[in-house]
Amino acid sequence: MEKVYLNEFNPKSELIVKVNIIKKAKYPCIDIHTHMGSLLLGENYYDAYDTKEHMEKLKELNITSVVNLDGLFGKELVKMNYKTKDYSEEISNFMWIDFEGINNDVFTKKAKKQIIDCYEKGAKGIKLWKFISLGITNKDGSYLRFDDERLAVIFETAAELKIPILMHIADPTAFFKPINNKNERIEELQVNPDWSFCDEKYFSFNELMTMQDNVIEKHKDTTFIVAHFGSYSENLNHVAKRLDKYPNMYIDTAARLAELGRQPYSAREFFLKYQDRILFGTDLTPVDDYRAYYPYFRFLETKDEYFDYQCQGTMPGQGRWKIYGIYLPDEVLHKVYYENSARILELL
Repeated sequence: MEKVYLNEFNPKSELIVKVNIIKKAKYPCIDIHTHMGSLLLGENYYDAYDTKEHMEKLKELNITSVVNLDGLFGKELVKMNYKTKDYSEEISNFMWIDFEGINNDVFTKKAKKQIIDCYEKGAKGIKLWKFISLGITNKDGSYLRFDDERLAVIFETAAELKIPILMHIADPTAFFKPINNKNERIEELQVNPDWSFCDEKYFSFNELMTMQDNVIEKHKDTTFIVAHFGSYSENLNHVAKRLDKYPNMYIDTAARLAELGRQPYSAREFFLKYQDRILFGTDLTPVDDYRAYYPYFRFLETKDEYFDYQCQGTMPGQGRWKIYGIYLPDEVLHKVYYENSARILELL
């Protein structure tokens, strides 16, 4: 018998079940979580894709508009605005915060000025990424807490300008655990060892969740979109308690299809209960395979069983399991696909 290594194992299911390949969202859709800049595409992102071609392909999928989280700031925001200028109504650029000088007294004043400047240049929101508490250090070498008082100016200014903050604080819980035979994301972490935060020098997952709670609770006038299904798609009960407690908190579906689709009963109940607080998002870029949208549509719209969460034929990237559809009612699809994001972005 031929030896097959785990990284080569990609079996074809012998189940005979209903198959619906959904190549277009049933209703117009806003993708609240995409990357069109340097974060995922590198410094040469400007020439990596044609904006017109990208938007035409999205239109074929019934994606009518997107949020680009890679607006950055200063000259980079001007550059991104120019690249997307012909689609200013379809593409909403979110700014980043320049954390250089976080350990200096001028940071608060500088950050507020930068946010206002980016807002006046057309930025529709702020993106805060995980590197804040998993990368930026204080003078003593410790990592910066997400709920550090120095960052309050960001949340307060966003509230003043009435713009949302989309924040990504923590990664999947498996990324904070040892890379061993008990870790269900072991293959992904072996390929990307720098994604592992299982080290005493980092904040623990639970510590990051506490920081997330502290920020949302303290800044009640700020609208927060917590990326990747509230940072904890493995524990929907945890996320539900936060949505119940914090009316200013919303969540997106970006890059968590694998988690949501393997708990379809719980996920469906969750989507029905919190239908006004969930935003459609994918984490995709203009150079990704557009077929990656198909499983999202299939998950949300059908009763299909045991299907791939990734593009058909490709190896599972996050874990070795299949997912199931949650067949949302039309009124819920309208909200998740479009209305919730449109309300936050003031597109309605």
